[in-house]
Amino acid sequence: MRREDFPILNEKVHGRALVYLDNAATTQKPQVVIDAIAEAYGQWNANVHRGVHHLSQVATQKHEEARKKVAELLHAQSEEEIIFTKGTTDSINMLARSFGDAMVKEGDEIIVSQLEHHSNIVPWQMLCERKGAVLKVIPLREDLSLDIEAFKGLLSDKTRLVSVAHVSNVLGIVNPIEDIITLAHERGIAVCIDGAQSVPHMAINVQQLDCDFLVMSAHKMYGPTGLGVLYGKKKWLDQLPPAEGGGEMIEHVRWDKTTYNVLPYKFEAGTPNYIGSYAFSKALEYVQEIGIEEIAQHEEELVEYIEERLSGLERVKIYAAGQKKAGAVSFNVYRADGGLIHPFDVGVLLDRQGVAVRTGHHCAEPLIEHLGVPGTLRASVGLYNTKEDIDKLIAALERAIMMLE
Repeated sequence: MRREDFPILNEKVHGRALVYLDNAATTQKPQVVIDAIAEAYGQWNANVHRGVHHLSQVATQKHEEARKKVAELLHAQSEEEIIFTKGTTDSINMLARSFGDAMVKEGDEIIVSQLEHHSNIVPWQMLCERKGAVLKVIPLREDLSLDIEAFKGLLSDKTRLVSVAHVSNVLGIVNPIEDIITLAHERGIAVCIDGAQSVPHMAINVQQLDCDFLVMSAHKMYGPTGLGVLYGKKKWLDQLPPAEGGGEMIEHVRWDKTTYNVLPYKFEAGTPNYIGSYAFSKALEYVQEIGIEEIAQHEEELVEYIEERLSGLERVKIYAAGQKKAGAVSFNVYRADGGLIHPFDVGVLLDRQGVAVRTGHHCAEPLIEHLGVPGTLRASVGLYNTKEDIDKLIAALERAIMMLE
């Protein structure tokens, strides 16, 4: 699907044609995004907002048009609810500081799940340490899905926020966030959805989901690095304090008191990544031209094909096999005597054959510890991947297994 639009896919690795299956870490960029960055720096680069000169006004217009496109992507009620950040990690840290300062006190509780990326664990741990709050964890069932019955038991009058991944960055499992949101809201509890691994792979409507916050990264959706999004319901953003201070986020600065800017600028201190936002707008146009539903269907077929081909190999264990996934499959390889072949060793041999997958704990050590392994191999797909890529992965994996036994 449109492979010719991605110049890096023409590169060779160790003399082999590149098979890129590490899209959950970052996606490759279409030429239109690469061109957008060069265009911005070459034709209209200027700091946004408050500038009366032409270049500044052009840059401001393009930056705000990008915000509108993100609002449309997520089906937010308005652009006021779209805050640009440095990435998903930055978005969660910003929320932990702002929401934490305003809404969390000693003895209060935050709930996350055992599937979370470190970015959705550590900021909440830091908040709990600052405030004397308690971090609670939704456990996993035997099939590695979230234990919703256990989640119900964790909710209490002290719970202030539930923050969970829509899609596991390790396993690719699609979590039942609709149920989580409904159960939390029945108790008046706010919910943050980590959409880093879901927004690139499926249509998202934050109003239908009714989530209070959602975070995502541009670079996982064919956009540039260094740009993320924090979506928040206006009712929340209006009452939360800024997480950072400086230029742009102020209305007036006086020695006795500073007043803050209107939404969304109240949360955007300093010079924003307007080059990144423009490039991301081009990525969104590109994705929308193809169709997010068409991309989702294509990737779903690829994930099913990965599991089908892997299941045909002896001594390969697929984690959460058969469960509904989006974008990624994790697995490990075992020797005939039952011993684990370290995923790093397998990954290195795949790389020597031109196949790029991710190995390790995937910034999710609590989950990997639960699995009882040092790490996994993860194959993750994007719109440009094909079944031929998967066949090459399997052929390379078979050769790697023969060499390592």
